[in-house]
Amino acid sequence: MRKFFEFGGVVAAAVLIAFGIAALVMGVNGRSTVNSSLKQEMITGTPDMTPQAIAPEVAKIKAAQSQLAAQFEKAGVPFTPTPVAAPSSSVANELVNNGDRAHTFALYMRIHALGATNGLTYSQMGRFMAKPGTPFKLTDGIGGTSNPAYALVNPQTKQPVANGLRNVWIDQVALSTALNASYMAAQISLFGVVVGVALLLAGIGFGILAIGGALRSPETALRFFAKYSRKAHAPGSPTPA
Repeated sequence: MRKFFEFGGVVAAAVLIAFGIAALVMGVNGRSTVNSSLKQEMITGTPDMTPQAIAPEVAKIKAAQSQLAAQFEKAGVPFTPTPVAAPSSSVANELVNNGDRAHTFALYMRIHALGATNGLTYSQMGRFMAKPGTPFKLTDGIGGTSNPAYALVNPQTKQPVANGLRNVWIDQVALSTALNASYMAAQISLFGVVVGVALLLAGIGFGILAIGGALRSPETALRFFAKYSRKAHAPGSPTPA
């Protein structure tokens, strides 16, 4: 029975080591794939993508949101501005070639989009362009409306004219989602590497315990090593080399 447990311990150690190596390889390959895919897109941060350079645009967006909030309050319409803040890191003039830079670039893209829409998000903008004379409370504050009765009509198609500013958000969200997916994939790959290292170390340690004699007596591994330590430090015992 003792031999059976020793053999089982060695097998378990081998399995842990194999899974650890596999997790390491998969994690490294996944991270490499993410970085290679991002490099192929040749995305480079614009010069204003630093916390200091983007600060004036952030201030401008907040001022526009405050002005809209005052106008909506006067019209009796509830309005909650979306939070906006400068990222803490920079990608100015840098190639977006890893998950962290992709995530940072996406944050700056959102600020640029908010700058184009006076601080309004996709859901806060009207579906159509509002025709002149539309009551303010029926608009989004920047020329859009979701009421077809007050929408501009295309004379050729006889259909309401779509709000072009919403397309800015569609483009921004599409690219930001892809960039954030790359960031998430990079983080998962890093987690795989960490798990691989943990499994590898656990397998090696388990193998040492199994081969080193931790299962040769009814004592636990802790008692076994405590007993060995007392013998090693007993008077007259040979000094380890």
